[in-house]
Amino acid sequence: MDSNVNPLAVILVYFDSKGDRLLYRYPYQTLGQEVATEEQRKYRKRNPFAVVQTDDLLQTTATATNSTSSVNVNNGATGQPSGQQTGQQGQLQGFADEVLSALFAVKPQLCNQKFELKLNDVRFVSHPTLIPHKEQRPSNASATTVNTAASASLATSGVVMASCSTAAKKQQMLINIVFALHAQASYSIVKCYHELSKRLGLALKFEEQRSGYLTEQTGQMARTHDEQSQEQKPLEQTFELIAERCSLAQALKSIFHDLCTTGLLSTSLNHNLTLCFCLPAKAHQLHKKGSMVDPETIARCLRALKPYHGMLLLVDFAELLDCVPPTGARMLWQLVDAYNPLISLQSMASNADLSIEHVYKLVSHLVYWAKATIIYPLCETNVYVIAPDAPLHTKSHLVEKFSARFAGMSLFEVISDFSLPTSIGHLTTPLQQPARQGILAQMVLWMLQHHLLMQLHTYVQFMPNDDDDEFADSASCTAQRHSDADELDDQIEDNLHGGSVFSVSSQPLPVPSIGLTIGQRRTISENHSSLASASDNIVVQASSSHKSNFSMTASLSTDNCDSLDSMEDEQKLKELLLVFTDADRAAIRRIPASLNVDDLSLLVKLYQMGYFKSEHHLEEIMYFENLRRSQLLQLLDKFRDVLIIYETEDPAIASMYNNK
Repeated sequence: MDSNVNPLAVILVYFDSKGDRLLYRYPYQTLGQEVATEEQRKYRKRNPFAVVQTDDLLQTTATATNSTSSVNVNNGATGQPSGQQTGQQGQLQGFADEVLSALFAVKPQLCNQKFELKLNDVRFVSHPTLIPHKEQRPSNASATTVNTAASASLATSGVVMASCSTAAKKQQMLINIVFALHAQASYSIVKCYHELSKRLGLALKFEEQRSGYLTEQTGQMARTHDEQSQEQKPLEQTFELIAERCSLAQALKSIFHDLCTTGLLSTSLNHNLTLCFCLPAKAHQLHKKGSMVDPETIARCLRALKPYHGMLLLVDFAELLDCVPPTGARMLWQLVDAYNPLISLQSMASNADLSIEHVYKLVSHLVYWAKATIIYPLCETNVYVIAPDAPLHTKSHLVEKFSARFAGMSLFEVISDFSLPTSIGHLTTPLQQPARQGILAQMVLWMLQHHLLMQLHTYVQFMPNDDDDEFADSASCTAQRHSDADELDDQIEDNLHGGSVFSVSSQPLPVPSIGLTIGQRRTISENHSSLASASDNIVVQASSSHKSNFSMTASLSTDNCDSLDSMEDEQKLKELLLVFTDADRAAIRRIPASLNVDDLSLLVKLYQMGYFKSEHHLEEIMYFENLRRSQLLQLLDKFRDVLIIYETEDPAIASMYNNK
């Protein structure tokens, strides 16, 4: 998969009124690297775009065994000149320069738009650009001489002068910087290379209009080709000489190597214009090998960015400047000065005296360039667990790296505390020294930087039960809560005659479990515990006024009774419950906390805002509704019979690191 990200070659094609020409390509075949046999030469004439068939690309050399290939993978074992990149490197072979020049010197109608061509196992992508020649303005003396001569010779032909001026304006040259890729490269990778070709074309157009840079460089390349062809020097030697003489060729060579190693470019053109570019599919593998992060995934994550999120840098401060042009360095350093993984983006924006929109853009840029990642600010309530794809084998390079960073500590010993979802607060005690707590925070941040841990958030789902028919009658419900199943009818009759089911004994009676949910059994158990210590003369009278059809089902606590004394509160409760369906309303009415106006109001508010659909975690609810964690947890506990909670990772953030 990684080989599909790397380019096979970069090609520079030039076209003007004198014709088309392939001026430079890299990498080029070095001397002595491959000698084609007579059989291969015959096959090349028959099929110049054949594909080499190899059983193991990591064990075979660059020599083609069956045919000349359009894509040849060189493992760097032999024939590597000094200074050339070592390791597995794709090379483009089997294409004559005259063929490539004719293919990529496109007509003006195809310029200034995406150009893509697939030949067997190679895909070529570029953005051909039309660039006008820089006007060569003559000096005053020469201009006067030319104008005088022109006036004398063409005094009667102003039309000819106008036509010559129009023709001069129309003189343009085509520049096409083409990237050769594997045909299996994904759409996102192809799109990135097209964007890079487009930016290079625009940069060269700017430098040509400023100083005639492109005319100078292409002219020097063309002269080198002519000199070397007269001396009958190999084409590879010609390209080497061009790379020594021309800064544009040096820039293209540097771009190719940066794309194959880090995917991060910071190239200077003509010592004036800095071109910054990132290939995310390559850059993000520097922190997590094997991950394939495309720009669409990053964009999806950044669209979910909120002010309560935090930022965690993945590199040192010194490595941040290569991802922004010099003009944007000042604002970036403002953010870096306020950087703290313990505070939110909103707090960092305030400390850096920047708007939250500017912070979003800077953070998004750092995330795209694999310089930072999005987290929730580190705090004691954060819950972490070992990432399922964490490289924790015994020979992992992270083991030694962790020991070097934290002397005397073992990575396996520290990370074992997060085998099950664990909060930082559970690993600390008030008796611990502050220094020990600080070291723990630093270790958690280090493990987050290396993607060994993932954070779990608590999500809420509104899910009431459907058992509401058997609880329609309040007297029957009370009897079911305080009787055995076999004596149910007798106790109902006692209740209707004013008798007490608790007058015989002060101990709570056995509770039937038939037809009751777990939450109802828990409520019943709590009610029995409170009733066990009550006096023996408690009398439950069925003739008391029924303010609602669930007054007898509620607990006998005085708080709930007081809450129903006011008709105004009763009316508020009825209005709040109207937002639910009949089945959901019946399930909520069975909960004692539903008799409290404040609790029910908060429940209805969060329900109407859509927070109980498993789409918002607690931290997000707390931020947007200005709630304390204790308030929210108490509400979830009171309505636990209809609210289901579970812990999982934030899908927007996790999507960036779960792609293989």
